[in-house]
Amino acid sequence: MSTITAILEPDADGTLHLPIPQELRHQAIRVRAELEPALTEASQAGLKGFGCLRGRISTAPDFDEPLEDFKDYMG
Repeated sequence: MSTITAILEPDADGTLHLPIPQELRHQAIRVRAELEPALTEASQAGLKGFGCLRGRISTAPDFDEPLEDFKDYMG
């Protein structure tokens, strides 16, 4: 079994062409594929470091207030 990891650009008709190792070219092979978008270096760099999500995450003003559902259990 061989594992191939590649980032492929689809053709205009949406097909991909996978390079097959020489030793497997003359026999039937089984292919298993996981398709996921390839992240560009610019998008990866944007989410690195402390504070990269500043301003994107917020909590409700009453976040630390007791919940009404649990008032029977609180002294």
